[in-house]
Amino acid sequence: MPERRDNTGHAGIESAASSAPDSRGGSATGGMDGGAQSEGEAKSGGGGGDGCGILHDSQERFIALWGQMASSWGIPRTMAEVHGLLFLADEPLNTDDIMHRLHISRGSASMTLRSLQDWGIVSRVHLRGDRKEYFQAEQDVWKLFRTILRERKKREIDPLLEELHTCRALADSLETKGKKRRTLDAEAARLKALNDRLGNMIAFVEMIDAISNRLMNSSGKGLQLAAKLLAKAS
Repeated sequence: MPERRDNTGHAGIESAASSAPDSRGGSATGGMDGGAQSEGEAKSGGGGGDGCGILHDSQERFIALWGQMASSWGIPRTMAEVHGLLFLADEPLNTDDIMHRLHISRGSASMTLRSLQDWGIVSRVHLRGDRKEYFQAEQDVWKLFRTILRERKKREIDPLLEELHTCRALADSLETKGKKRRTLDAEAARLKALNDRLGNMIAFVEMIDAISNRLMNSSGKGLQLAAKLLAKAS
């Protein structure tokens, strides 16, 4: 059980700042007083000596990069920034901590935390003597990426494979009807070509699906082995 923190609830990590415009309007540090240092920044060392300043910049750069990368994959930037913040945090953070550091609304923070929990990469933590709910991110990077891969497969590959089989079934029914009514050779050839194309696509996606299942085995050895083999091959 994690120890209860001091009254500030701050975990020694600063808010994410991105120079790129965000969907929330402006950078991730928008709304802060430019010249004023918050209590959280003072306690976490964000405005201290050179070492603290470098650490502060490194943390902010990571969170901003995580958000930019995720948005290019179709994942909401805020969702990735909250995950990046929790991944770097020294201890679990509560909703107020996340709102303060990323300058997002309570509704946005709550909705994002629910999504991250649904993905299985953030978990809820209760601290002794504290009625607030705290959250922490999965720290094992191999487990983290296996979980992300599993969720992407569930949301993208599985529905695609199901729809491809539906398309193939429709094409099969057309080909069967065509044979019964002695369809013209040209139309029969088109139906066969359609079936062949769909069959090739299904075979490819099923191969990707099988590889994904091997990579996502519970031990995690599949993903690590594949990464090592690809690294050697390059």
